[in-house]
Amino acid sequence: RREEARGQARRVLEAIRGSGALRASEDPLSEDVLRRAYQVLEQAFDPEWGGFGRAPKFPQPMTVEFLLRCHARGYPGALDMVRLTLDRMAGGGVYDQVGGGFHRYAVDGRWHVPHFEKMLYDNAQLARLYARAWLLTGEPRYRRVAEETLDYLLREMRHPGGGFFSSQDADSEGVEGRFFVWSHDELVEVGGEAVAAYFGAVPGGNWEGTNVLWTPLPLELVAAETGVEEDDLRGRVEEARAELLARRERRVRPGTDDKVLAAWNGLAISAFAEAGRAFGEARYVEAAVDAAGFVLSELRDERGLLRSWREGKAGGPGFLDDHAIMAEACLTLYETTFDLRWFREAGALAEQVVERFHDDAAGGFYQTAADAEALITRPKELFDNAVPSGNSVAAEVLQRLALFTGDPDTERFGVSALRLVRDLLVRAPSGLGHALSALDLYLSPVREVAIVGDPSADDTRRLVGEVWERYLPNRVLAVGAPGDDEAAATVPLLAGRPSVDGRATAYVCERFVCRQPVTEPEALAAQLTGGG
Repeated sequence: RREEARGQARRVLEAIRGSGALRASEDPLSEDVLRRAYQVLEQAFDPEWGGFGRAPKFPQPMTVEFLLRCHARGYPGALDMVRLTLDRMAGGGVYDQVGGGFHRYAVDGRWHVPHFEKMLYDNAQLARLYARAWLLTGEPRYRRVAEETLDYLLREMRHPGGGFFSSQDADSEGVEGRFFVWSHDELVEVGGEAVAAYFGAVPGGNWEGTNVLWTPLPLELVAAETGVEEDDLRGRVEEARAELLARRERRVRPGTDDKVLAAWNGLAISAFAEAGRAFGEARYVEAAVDAAGFVLSELRDERGLLRSWREGKAGGPGFLDDHAIMAEACLTLYETTFDLRWFREAGALAEQVVERFHDDAAGGFYQTAADAEALITRPKELFDNAVPSGNSVAAEVLQRLALFTGDPDTERFGVSALRLVRDLLVRAPSGLGHALSALDLYLSPVREVAIVGDPSADDTRRLVGEVWERYLPNRVLAVGAPGDDEAAATVPLLAGRPSVDGRATAYVCERFVCRQPVTEPEALAAQLTGGG
């Protein structure tokens, strides 16, 4: 009996360890790191204009995404900081009020006057952030900004083959911002005095004798001050936007850097895929699929991804961030289309991340591959700057893959990157926003959702919709038809999950331990939100 009791206790302890329940007490990567990082960000936050610090002011989408996760953790004030920042940016000149999309940064602290360059990586990350904010809050303005930003990328930054270009210049005709600014007279001609006032324009100009469009006052207040009925002004503003865009298209355009970069395209692929499934916009999902196909066909050789491509000529070997960000993009595509191709691509890229970039001695990942040209020292990029570091993305995507496969080694490799920056996470959280989100994933209960049903059937789609329509930062989703042995073999989360009474069936699991299977969307919603 004593031996039996010992054996039972041993099995219980192993089960607890496998579930991650002992992490907080055994692991220095604890909740305290997240809380202290959040407190530092609170102190740096601009309570009037949102964002962090003074001029120049950068969007920092990864840091704001961490604040979204802090709200999900119940941290008071986190959502207020998110709302203020997103609203101020969207109302500023840093956002293109006519054509959509974001400029690089604001030279002032009010988001008014931008450096007019537009970057693919900014717009991809910000579109994804606004889409997630819409999922969380249901505020239509966040969806509008996400859609306008993605539509801008499709309209002006897309290669005919499906990949996305890198950037657009700030200058046209040798003058910074000339393409984007307006005279007061032209604005009045197009929309009238009230529209010009709504866009913050004045006769003498609000910047260097001309007007950078922004919306510093609510439409309701402008309507009251100008004596125009609110709905009438709202209609005039939308008509004026269309006319201003048409007029602007006749101007000399800024130059476009038409390189296609693997990592930056990975960010765009994830943004289009997420927004497409959240908004029910098939064209966004198709754009994500096309871009992924382009990168994986044109920017890859026998060793792995290549860094860049332009006019049929590929650049040198890809770095860690190229492989990690594209792995994350492919995994996001799988969770959007449930096409096994994308799960396999994500797994293959993740395998290269570990085999070619991992530091077996100290943990984490080098920026250059082991089989690349030898350098005096192999650097490690640890900080999330304008683009998330390869280490931060590897930490996230390897954890996510482990949730699909149950492989503890995959998770261990990913988390090793977080251990490198543990102390930095508290000292410099604004430089490690993506790493903080990856740590949140590590420390949080994760919902592993497996849905067994025909992906094209209505009952399956209704269950999938319950997952897609809410902000769940720490979850993975796999879908496969009943009896699909290939899907079950490729995605272990689907293995051994029968359907109930021939109906589409959802399993909500944590560490492969599942709750009672459900077939009704309402029951799935209850399990996803903590009940059931």
